[in-house]
Amino acid sequence: MTRKGYEKLMAELVELRSTVRAEISRQLEEARSFGDLSENAEYAAAKEEQAKLETRISYLEFQLSKAKILDSSTIDNSSVTLGTTVTIQDINNSAEFSYTIVGSEESDPKANKISSSSPVGQALLNKKVGDEVHVKVPRGVRHLRIKDISVLA
Repeated sequence: MTRKGYEKLMAELVELRSTVRAEISRQLEEARSFGDLSENAEYAAAKEEQAKLETRISYLEFQLSKAKILDSSTIDNSSVTLGTTVTIQDINNSAEFSYTIVGSEESDPKANKISSSSPVGQALLNKKVGDEVHVKVPRGVRHLRIKDISVLA
């Protein structure tokens, strides 16, 4: 995981542990004041939100505990790996795209960050400049050629 991705997840975890937990606790207190908990929809909804929150907190704690932060100075750009930015060309229409290969938690297709576990990410991993890959995607099969590999800045 990149340092930026790690810091983003850590900030989310801190926010969930403090602000969001306190807000749900306040909602539970308010719902308790409405009386009979067995027929209290507000209480049930707040408990459900609390369960979702605690699940997300546990997930983030687990992800962050096993995370390895990438050091861009040690990344080899001779092949596509986690932390590299790869420029690919669609062989069928000559369109070029650049994607940064990241872990699943950092994936953001709108920012051209694709997960190493996505179909395109998996197909590109360990390939070199000039290699061609065929990727099965929802719209069919894409034929791609690797034009350039650079290290994430």
